[in-house]
Amino acid sequence: MTSTSASGLARFNALEETAALAELHEACAATAWARQLITARPFASPEDLYAASDAAMAELTAADLEEAMAGHPPIGRPKPGDPTSSREQAGMAGASAELKAEMLELNLAYQEKFGHVFLICATGRTGEQMRDAVKERIGNSPEQEREIVRTELGKINRIRLARLLDAA
Repeated sequence: MTSTSASGLARFNALEETAALAELHEACAATAWARQLITARPFASPEDLYAASDAAMAELTAADLEEAMAGHPPIGRPKPGDPTSSREQAGMAGASAELKAEMLELNLAYQEKFGHVFLICATGRTGEQMRDAVKERIGNSPEQEREIVRTELGKINRIRLARLLDAA
């Protein structure tokens, strides 16, 4: 554990509940996930925090997953002024106009089928990889897609929690 993440973990463990919930909400919009992590504090290590996040993610209901997804902008359209979504979607930043237009069409088709944004852990992925993923996943059943989304959210949450600890 780096000294930065150790001090970040100590800071997070010591936060008043409202402040800790606000920080967790920045990582994931699912209230049930955040509350579960709050009640599990204090964490002995970042790995314990990540494991608690994974356990909380596994228990989210379909409604909780919808709440979590509502906090994510569509791929290719990060929230204006939001450095987190811009950084995570950097693979689309340099994409061609054609690829961006194709992603918009695919996002809309996906959203029409599943009722929510296409969610993928975009960190480190190219625009083409994200396009290929949505093309592949649009053929899934809603049940299959819900579990893939749960996995992808878990990956995103781990990355965001690590940043939260390193920001201290």
